[in-house]
Amino acid sequence: MVTKAPSPSARQPHHRFVRTLLATGLAASALVVAPQQAQADDGGEHDKNGGKNVLTVAVSQSVDSLSPFLAARLLSTSIHRLMYDYLTNYDVKDGHTVPGLATEWKSSPDKLTWTYTIRKDSTWSDGKQATAEDAAWTFNKMMTDENAATANGSFTANFKTVTAPDPQTLVIELKKPQATMTALDVPIVPKHVWEKVGDFSKFNNDKDFPVVGNGPYILTDFKVDQYVKLSPNKKFWRGEPKFDELVFKYYKDGDAAVAALQKGEVSFVSNLTPAQASSLKSAENVKVNDAPGRRFFALATNPGAQSKDGAKFGTGHPALLDPAVRKALFHAVDRKTIIDKVFQGHAVEGEGYIPPRFASYFWKPTAEQKVDYDPAKAAALLDQAGYKKNSAGKRVGKDGKPLDFRILCHATDPNDKAIGKYLQEWWGELGIGLRVDCLDNVSDPWVKGDYDLAFDGWSVNPDPDFVLSIHTCAARPATPKDIGATDNFICDKAFDDLYAKQAVEYDEAKRAELVKQMQSRLYDTGYMNVMAYPNAVEAYRTDHIKSITTMPEAAGNIFGQDGYWSWWSAEPAGKTGGSSEGGSTTAVAVGIGAAVVVVVAAGLLVARRRRATAEDRE
Repeated sequence: MVTKAPSPSARQPHHRFVRTLLATGLAASALVVAPQQAQADDGGEHDKNGGKNVLTVAVSQSVDSLSPFLAARLLSTSIHRLMYDYLTNYDVKDGHTVPGLATEWKSSPDKLTWTYTIRKDSTWSDGKQATAEDAAWTFNKMMTDENAATANGSFTANFKTVTAPDPQTLVIELKKPQATMTALDVPIVPKHVWEKVGDFSKFNNDKDFPVVGNGPYILTDFKVDQYVKLSPNKKFWRGEPKFDELVFKYYKDGDAAVAALQKGEVSFVSNLTPAQASSLKSAENVKVNDAPGRRFFALATNPGAQSKDGAKFGTGHPALLDPAVRKALFHAVDRKTIIDKVFQGHAVEGEGYIPPRFASYFWKPTAEQKVDYDPAKAAALLDQAGYKKNSAGKRVGKDGKPLDFRILCHATDPNDKAIGKYLQEWWGELGIGLRVDCLDNVSDPWVKGDYDLAFDGWSVNPDPDFVLSIHTCAARPATPKDIGATDNFICDKAFDDLYAKQAVEYDEAKRAELVKQMQSRLYDTGYMNVMAYPNAVEAYRTDHIKSITTMPEAAGNIFGQDGYWSWWSAEPAGKTGGSSEGGSTTAVAVGIGAAVVVVVAAGLLVARRRRATAEDRE
């Protein structure tokens, strides 16, 4: 079968797995547009002598690495989408695969050999042509260097050989069929630059600027926890972006971003709290968008951190290794109150691992299986398991010590803090203590296994493979000193067996059923409890942004897309920018709770694009 690419006028964008883990915490993000003004070197002050249109995305999440071989956080992987092209992407309307660096692809009858045609019009920013050799080198490096496989190794673990017989032909031979061959969320890097890198575990791609890439933007500068600067790639095959500069600027406080929006200093704010969204609905020149999200928000318990070599590490509470304790804790979580009081209706009650936005993979537990809110049942489970209350009303563990847990909380996320208070109340009534550790950086204790529970969340891709892979035994770190791709150190043979089956299943309906079985198994292990599917609640100034691409087209989100659509398509108000195809324009009107997209491109409706994450990750 040959899949033919649409014309270049068709546009696409997780994961990666939206990779949305909010295991390291993305809080309020904002977009600052200074029409007809440039920004100074600090990424935030206006250069009064300039005349550039500068679009600044303010984020509260730190960049973990600018190396696409290491990065896991949503901010970092989103930046990589802007810097590098991938073989394929996803249509923004319905998530089907559309071309990226590859213009077409075909598989052999036995599905073990895949051949990709690499486009001739993709050029690295240093002037060299992007070829199949770049893609082959990228994949082979991941296959032969464990450090290069840190972020995306699950995609290449089944590869047998990868070759480039000519500049426009990439051939991948598989050990067994693999369902993700049109969803390989791996940034393709320039071989002539990266083959000079020594230790892939330490190289962060953040010293020599500009960084060579072939995406819509070129990385030009970076300072830790200050800013990331990018300039338009004038040679990008889809057409260059309409803003003269894109800046991701670090902000710790979301309220400051909202205040800046009201003053006209900020043009776009995401991850709004209900109170913030309410206050902005009546603001002049401001639109609030409340769209179904692609993330889940969950409680994760430490299952006993362990590396692939069998070494145990971390300081997780041993009582949480008891299924009865985990189930009791989850029975004492009132998800309806969380939706009503914390999210104030801007979310859907969580159950399965994949949000309802992805209907074919969405799963719900049976009535008998469901761990619903039932404090009496929670208390009974603890009693039966031998965790009795002492004279002070505290539950006592089998070691005779009171049950006191810690939960990792993102200091930048008000939802974590609010839900933490409810958990302290609910679990306190059970006789269990809870210390809420709100940190600016939860990554360090998380990867060391130094936690009992944590607030967890990921953005999910149209293809769920990546967000499922982070719970396989293979995703754990090689040794306690290493960093793996695991989310929460879960290792379960039954889950792994189902993961292996879905990975080779090309029949969509059969694969969807396997994915649902995986969610059921993950639910039953009781290491995670999905509490909510938050909406994407965001706002922007209509006198700053004339148009910007949403995903999906109907009731879609703007920030946190898995891809470059929003930042690539954004058009400053008062300026008529040409599109990627001969001067046509993309108009996007975003209203409260809905998005209406009107697209004209050489007489064709413009297809757009998808995913977490990985994307989108984090």
